[in-house]
Amino acid sequence: MPITVNLPSILARLANDERALEADPTGGTVGSVVDQVVARYPLLGPRLRNDAGEPYPFVTFYLNDDDIRFAGGFGAAVRDGDEVTIVPAIAGG
Repeated sequence: MPITVNLPSILARLANDERALEADPTGGTVGSVVDQVVARYPLLGPRLRNDAGEPYPFVTFYLNDDDIRFAGGFGAAVRDGDEVTIVPAIAGG
């Protein structure tokens, strides 16, 4: 069963306007899921992670309902059927 990656509208425009993407859990981590998504939609890469491949502090990744910062970051383990939700910080006034 694939992993579902949920994108907000602001990021979906960089993924052919798809708000829900599928990824293979084979790599076993949130980082491998992000790698798969970025391989298909390269414009997402600079919006999700820095040059070292680490998540930006202003982009929050949730694995199911848990913030990955408290579960090993991109090393957090994924299983069949999990959901990764990406929430970038939005500034404005």
